[in-house]
Amino acid sequence: MKLALTEKAVQWFEEEFALDKGKAIRFFGKTYGNTEVHEGFSVGLSVDQPEGEPLAKKEINGITYFAGKEDEWFFNGYDLEIDFDYDREDLIYHFHAVTA
Repeated sequence: MKLALTEKAVQWFEEEFALDKGKAIRFFGKTYGNTEVHEGFSVGLSVDQPEGEPLAKKEINGITYFAGKEDEWFFNGYDLEIDFDYDREDLIYHFHAVTA
């Protein structure tokens, strides 16, 4: 799995969470809601630190964005791109099928 964040998403996280370098944001699967590829599940996020080797990790401006291996069931077969829509004032999660 690969993790990507647009510049708009990075800016939103930096402004919204005011995180110091060395902090981390975790993305995970949670019940309720929908995604482009999941019915009854959506993406959750929390300020957290990875334990062990994460499923996917991206460091930008000293902040780590990651998904843990415990959520492989949710992200299996997909790369995740996180964007932000200023009109809706909400994050947008795009799931891209992993190709061999």
